[in-house]
Amino acid sequence: MIYSNRAEWLAASQKRVLLFGMSGLGKTYLSAMLRGTGWFHYSVDYRIGTRYMGEFIADNFKREAMKNPFLRELLLTDSVYIASNITFDNLAPLSTYLGKPGSEAKGGLPFEEYMRRQNQHRAAEKAALLDTVHFVRRAREIYGITNFVCDSGGSICEVVDPTDPADPILRALSENLLMVWIEGSEAHTDELVRRFDRAPKPMYYQPEFLERKWVQYRVERGLKEDEVNPDDFVRWTYRQALQHRQPRYAAMAEHWGVKVKAEDVALVRDEKDFTSLIAAALPA
Repeated sequence: MIYSNRAEWLAASQKRVLLFGMSGLGKTYLSAMLRGTGWFHYSVDYRIGTRYMGEFIADNFKREAMKNPFLRELLLTDSVYIASNITFDNLAPLSTYLGKPGSEAKGGLPFEEYMRRQNQHRAAEKAALLDTVHFVRRAREIYGITNFVCDSGGSICEVVDPTDPADPILRALSENLLMVWIEGSEAHTDELVRRFDRAPKPMYYQPEFLERKWVQYRVERGLKEDEVNPDDFVRWTYRQALQHRQPRYAAMAEHWGVKVKAEDVALVRDEKDFTSLIAAALPA
């Protein structure tokens, strides 16, 4: 870890952290709060949706627009411009592109196409995570900002091997930032599941896990691929995905960083609170 103890962290003139854990537990809240106090905020999901998957997303919009005769003519004559308006707070263009597998009549994607997009996201997430180090330097050299927070996506644990001491992504990140796991409780998981059930959203899954669940779901229900209700499948998969990720997050914290509790994160109101929260997680 770049800060081996509490005193080093508190004395550091350059505080650099990467927040990881389940979506919805406070990563973006903390990052936005710190940005408001002068920290540089690097969002991995934003980087994925702009630098690495922006063209895929825009092309998907254009494919849909081409189905409309009015928009088709305008596109073919370069009379309109279609682009994604993705922001730190609105990542809907990225999740919409990822989609959900199942019946096309119910808004789903053929599983082969769905996996192609999942693989695109996997490559993009790895690249965006490695870009973090570049942005640490960029923040300092261009803007003169030394305090840095990386808001990682919930799927970071799916694209690294937490138990491999030679994992290139985790080595690069841990050499430049303090990696902080926001650990949720079972109650947090229940609330996230309830929230997801109300509005199921596309997300990235580890390929082996996803393929296993895709087969299991269809076998249990006796469904062909084009008979699957996309929303029902992702609802069924979500809690299992969170349970799959939990030990991977824990291994990342054990081997590469520290952990804080989500209920303590909820009490953070300013930079001083955040600094104290991290200090308490480090060895004395």
